[in-house]
Amino acid sequence: MSTPHVLLIDDHAMFRSGLKLVILSAMAEAVIHEAGSLQEAVDATPDRLDVVLLDIHLRGLSGLEGLVLLKRKWPEVPVLMVSSQTEPETVRLALARGAAGFVSKAETADHIVQAICKVLQGPPAEGLPSAIHPPPARSLTPRQCEVLDLLNQGLSNKLMARRLALSDNTVRRHVQDILEFFDVGSRAEAVAAARQQRLIG
Repeated sequence: MSTPHVLLIDDHAMFRSGLKLVILSAMAEAVIHEAGSLQEAVDATPDRLDVVLLDIHLRGLSGLEGLVLLKRKWPEVPVLMVSSQTEPETVRLALARGAAGFVSKAETADHIVQAICKVLQGPPAEGLPSAIHPPPARSLTPRQCEVLDLLNQGLSNKLMARRLALSDNTVRRHVQDILEFFDVGSRAEAVAAARQQRLIG
């Protein structure tokens, strides 16, 4: 599909930025719309919409509660859940309420893009929910893109943990994964490599 129009609904602006970067790196022609809540998404009516990427944990109405609302407003537009909450019951409930698929925020960028492409191509493949456990791939996750952006800003692990509402250990692991991704030994080298590859400004 040429020029897909994608709506990202997530109340964390930095995660939206990371996910937007992931999508545009694979689909440079995509038009990305953003909303921090379901109300904001419903109030903003794009002229065209091909897929909605929806988080579960939102301020106000949750993603699961708002699925029906989105399907009522855009009945022909598939909704792909992209969430850190991946318990089997949550996945089952999301699919039962009309989600076209379910992908964990911890997935690699490649796998998230693959899930989006499957949804854009039509009815989701039966195996799409299993995207929660994909084969490993070498690319940054949207969460790691967030951490990379904060590394670029010079924040310490403790400040990053506070900003992203994560534990110190989780942030430390993300930083280590980023160093391994760029095959470097320091945070400064990782930032330099990311700039060289135009992953950050």
